[in-house]
Amino acid sequence: MSKSEILKQIDVQLGLWRTARGRSKYDDLSDLPDAETNVILTRLAAAIDRLAPDGSRYKKNSHAALAKFGEHNSYNIPLLAGILEALRADYEADYLVTVEELIHADIFGDFLDMAKYLLSEGYKDPAAVIIGGVLEEHLRKLCGKHGVPVVVSGRPKKADSMNAELATAGVISKLDQKNVVAWLDLRNKSAHGKYSEYSVQQVELLHQSVQDFLTRVPA
Repeated sequence: MSKSEILKQIDVQLGLWRTARGRSKYDDLSDLPDAETNVILTRLAAAIDRLAPDGSRYKKNSHAALAKFGEHNSYNIPLLAGILEALRADYEADYLVTVEELIHADIFGDFLDMAKYLLSEGYKDPAAVIIGGVLEEHLRKLCGKHGVPVVVSGRPKKADSMNAELATAGVISKLDQKNVVAWLDLRNKSAHGKYSEYSVQQVELLHQSVQDFLTRVPA
Protein backbone atom coordinates (compact mmCIF):
# COMPACT_ATOMS: atom_id res chain seq x y z
CA MET A 1 0.00 0.00 0.00
CA SER A 2 1.42 3.39 -0.99
CA LYS A 3 1.88 6.27 1.45
CA SER A 4 -0.85 8.31 -0.24
CA GLU A 5 -3.29 5.41 0.14
CA ILE A 6 -2.44 5.07 3.84
CA LEU A 7 -2.92 8.79 4.44
CA LYS A 8 -6.24 8.69 2.61
CA GLN A 9 -7.50 5.85 4.80
CA ILE A 10 -6.41 7.63 7.97
CA ASP A 11 -8.07 10.87 6.85
CA VAL A 12 -11.39 9.07 6.30
CA GLN A 13 -11.44 7.79 9.88
CA LEU A 14 -10.25 11.06 11.41
CA GLY A 15 -12.88 12.88 9.34
CA LEU A 16 -15.57 10.64 10.83
CA TRP A 17 -14.35 11.48 14.34
CA ARG A 18 -14.07 15.25 13.64
CA THR A 19 -17.58 15.39 12.21
CA ALA A 20 -18.97 13.75 15.34
CA ARG A 21 -16.80 16.00 17.55
CA GLY A 22 -18.39 19.02 15.88
CA ARG A 23 -21.81 17.85 17.07
CA SER A 24 -20.72 16.97 20.60
CA LYS A 25 -20.07 19.09 23.68
CA TYR A 26 -17.29 16.72 24.81
CA ASP A 27 -14.05 15.33 23.39
CA ASP A 28 -15.11 11.80 24.26
CA LEU A 29 -18.45 12.24 22.44
CA SER A 30 -20.21 10.99 25.58
CA ASP A 31 -23.40 12.96 24.81
CA LEU A 32 -23.84 11.14 21.47
CA PRO A 33 -25.69 7.80 21.08
CA ASP A 34 -23.71 4.71 22.11
CA ALA A 35 -24.34 3.08 18.75
CA GLU A 36 -22.60 5.96 16.96
CA THR A 37 -19.65 6.25 19.35
CA ASN A 38 -19.08 2.48 19.23
CA VAL A 39 -18.79 2.65 15.45
CA ILE A 40 -16.32 5.53 15.63
CA LEU A 41 -14.22 3.84 18.32
CA THR A 42 -14.15 0.56 16.39
CA ARG A 43 -13.11 2.24 13.15
CA LEU A 44 -10.36 4.26 14.82
CA ALA A 45 -8.98 1.13 16.51
CA ALA A 46 -9.24 -0.92 13.32
CA ALA A 47 -7.38 1.75 11.34
CA ILE A 48 -4.51 1.71 13.83
CA ASP A 49 -4.35 -2.10 13.75
CA ARG A 50 -4.46 -2.15 9.96
CA LEU A 51 -2.06 0.67 9.17
CA ALA A 52 0.45 0.86 12.05
CA PRO A 53 3.57 -1.34 11.82
CA ASP A 54 3.52 -4.53 13.87
CA GLY A 55 5.07 -4.05 17.30
CA SER A 56 4.95 -0.25 16.98
CA ARG A 57 4.14 2.13 19.82
CA TYR A 58 0.93 3.14 17.99
CA LYS A 59 -0.48 -0.40 18.26
CA LYS A 60 0.80 -0.94 21.80
CA ASN A 61 -0.79 2.29 23.07
CA SER A 62 -4.05 1.53 21.30
CA HIS A 63 -4.24 -1.98 22.73
CA ALA A 64 -3.30 -0.74 26.20
CA ALA A 65 -6.07 1.87 26.17
CA LEU A 66 -8.67 -0.64 25.02
CA ALA A 67 -7.55 -3.12 27.66
CA LYS A 68 -7.63 -0.54 30.44
CA PHE A 69 -10.87 1.26 29.67
CA GLY A 70 -12.81 -1.35 27.69
CA GLU A 71 -13.50 -1.63 24.00
CA HIS A 72 -16.76 0.34 24.16
CA ASN A 73 -15.74 3.05 26.62
CA SER A 74 -16.06 6.44 24.93
CA TYR A 75 -13.04 7.68 26.91
CA ASN A 76 -10.95 5.77 24.39
CA ILE A 77 -12.13 7.81 21.42
CA PRO A 78 -9.94 10.91 21.95
CA LEU A 79 -7.01 8.65 22.86
CA LEU A 80 -7.33 6.61 19.68
CA ALA A 81 -7.89 9.71 17.58
CA GLY A 82 -4.68 11.18 19.00
CA ILE A 83 -2.76 7.99 18.23
CA LEU A 84 -4.09 8.01 14.68
CA GLU A 85 -3.14 11.69 14.30
CA ALA A 86 0.41 10.86 15.41
CA LEU A 87 0.55 7.91 13.04
CA ARG A 88 -0.55 10.13 10.16
CA ALA A 89 2.03 12.78 10.97
CA ASP A 90 4.83 10.22 11.05
CA TYR A 91 3.75 8.67 7.75
CA GLU A 92 3.59 12.14 6.22
CA ALA A 93 7.13 12.90 7.46
CA ASP A 94 8.48 9.51 6.26
CA TYR A 95 9.55 8.60 9.80
CA LEU A 96 8.19 5.05 9.60
CA VAL A 97 11.26 3.26 8.36
CA THR A 98 10.92 -0.06 10.16
CA VAL A 99 13.66 -2.23 11.60
CA GLU A 100 12.68 -4.84 9.00
CA GLU A 101 13.36 -2.33 6.22
CA LEU A 102 16.74 -1.50 7.74
CA ILE A 103 17.65 -5.20 7.89
CA HIS A 104 16.69 -5.64 4.26
CA ALA A 105 18.81 -2.64 3.35
CA ASP A 106 21.82 -4.02 5.24
CA ILE A 107 21.56 -7.46 3.63
CA PHE A 108 21.11 -6.07 0.15
CA GLY A 109 23.91 -3.61 0.81
CA ASP A 110 26.26 -6.51 1.55
CA PHE A 111 25.38 -8.21 -1.74
CA LEU A 112 25.77 -4.97 -3.67
CA ASP A 113 29.17 -4.45 -2.05
CA MET A 114 30.10 -7.93 -3.20
CA ALA A 115 28.99 -7.08 -6.73
CA LYS A 116 31.00 -3.87 -6.63
CA TYR A 117 34.10 -5.79 -5.60
CA LEU A 118 33.60 -8.29 -8.44
CA LEU A 119 33.28 -5.40 -10.86
CA SER A 120 36.51 -3.88 -9.59
CA GLU A 121 38.23 -7.23 -10.27
CA GLY A 122 36.82 -7.41 -13.78
CA TYR A 123 34.12 -10.03 -13.17
CA LYS A 124 31.17 -8.26 -14.74
CA ASP A 125 29.07 -11.38 -15.34
CA PRO A 126 28.73 -12.72 -11.77
CA ALA A 127 28.32 -9.12 -10.60
CA ALA A 128 25.35 -8.70 -12.95
CA VAL A 129 23.79 -11.93 -11.67
CA ILE A 130 24.11 -10.82 -8.03
CA ILE A 131 22.68 -7.36 -8.71
CA GLY A 132 19.79 -8.90 -10.62
CA GLY A 133 19.08 -11.25 -7.72
CA VAL A 134 19.02 -8.34 -5.29
CA LEU A 135 16.62 -6.47 -7.58
CA GLU A 136 14.23 -9.42 -7.92
CA GLU A 137 14.17 -10.07 -4.18
CA HIS A 138 13.53 -6.39 -3.52
CA LEU A 139 10.53 -6.48 -5.86
CA ARG A 140 9.26 -9.51 -3.94
CA LYS A 141 9.70 -7.72 -0.59
CA LEU A 142 7.87 -4.66 -1.96
CA CYS A 143 4.99 -6.87 -3.02
CA GLY A 144 4.82 -8.39 0.46
CA LYS A 145 4.93 -4.98 2.11
CA HIS A 146 2.13 -3.55 -0.04
CA GLY A 147 -0.16 -6.56 -0.27
CA VAL A 148 0.61 -7.50 -3.86
CA PRO A 149 0.40 -11.32 -4.31
CA VAL A 150 3.70 -12.98 -5.17
CA VAL A 151 2.23 -16.38 -6.08
CA VAL A 152 -0.17 -17.30 -8.89
CA SER A 153 -1.63 -20.79 -9.30
CA GLY A 154 0.79 -22.04 -6.68
CA ARG A 155 3.86 -20.76 -8.51
CA PRO A 156 6.05 -17.72 -7.66
CA LYS A 157 5.46 -14.77 -9.94
CA LYS A 158 8.21 -13.72 -12.30
CA ALA A 159 10.02 -10.47 -11.66
CA ASP A 160 8.48 -8.70 -14.66
CA SER A 161 4.96 -9.51 -13.40
CA MET A 162 5.75 -8.21 -9.93
CA ASN A 163 7.23 -5.08 -11.47
CA ALA A 164 4.09 -4.40 -13.54
CA GLU A 165 1.74 -5.01 -10.60
CA LEU A 166 3.75 -2.76 -8.29
CA ALA A 167 3.42 0.03 -10.84
CA THR A 168 -0.31 -0.60 -11.21
CA ALA A 169 -0.68 -0.44 -7.43
CA GLY A 170 1.18 2.89 -7.34
CA VAL A 171 4.03 1.50 -5.24
CA ILE A 172 6.60 2.44 -7.89
CA SER A 173 6.40 5.05 -10.63
CA LYS A 174 5.92 4.28 -14.32
CA LEU A 175 9.46 5.53 -14.91
CA ASP A 176 10.83 3.13 -12.31
CA GLN A 177 8.81 0.34 -13.92
CA LYS A 178 10.43 1.03 -17.31
CA ASN A 179 13.87 1.16 -15.73
CA VAL A 180 13.30 -2.14 -13.93
CA VAL A 181 12.35 -3.76 -17.24
CA ALA A 182 15.73 -2.73 -18.67
CA TRP A 183 17.61 -3.87 -15.55
CA LEU A 184 15.90 -7.25 -15.61
CA ASP A 185 16.78 -7.63 -19.27
CA LEU A 186 20.48 -7.19 -18.47
CA ARG A 187 20.14 -9.64 -15.58
CA ASN A 188 18.54 -12.19 -17.89
CA LYS A 189 21.36 -11.83 -20.40
CA SER A 190 23.93 -12.53 -17.68
CA ALA A 191 21.93 -15.47 -16.31
CA HIS A 192 21.67 -17.06 -19.77
CA GLY A 193 25.31 -16.67 -20.71
CA LYS A 194 24.85 -13.84 -23.22
CA TYR A 195 27.95 -12.12 -21.89
CA SER A 196 28.89 -10.35 -25.11
CA GLU A 197 25.58 -8.45 -25.23
CA TYR A 198 26.45 -6.05 -22.40
CA SER A 199 29.55 -4.23 -21.18
CA VAL A 200 31.21 -3.71 -17.83
CA GLN A 201 30.10 -0.06 -17.98
CA GLN A 202 26.47 -1.17 -18.27
CA VAL A 203 26.85 -3.41 -15.23
CA GLU A 204 28.40 -0.52 -13.29
CA LEU A 205 25.40 1.62 -14.24
CA LEU A 206 23.09 -1.24 -13.22
CA HIS A 207 24.78 -1.36 -9.83
CA GLN A 208 24.36 2.37 -9.25
CA SER A 209 20.76 2.38 -10.48
CA VAL A 210 19.61 -0.57 -8.38
CA GLN A 211 21.33 0.86 -5.30
CA ASP A 212 19.46 4.15 -5.82
CA PHE A 213 16.16 2.29 -6.37
CA LEU A 214 16.54 0.37 -3.10
CA THR A 215 17.19 3.61 -1.24
CA ARG A 216 14.29 5.53 -2.75
CA VAL A 217 11.72 2.71 -2.51
CA PRO A 218 12.54 0.77 0.69
CA ALA A 219 10.97 -2.59 1.47
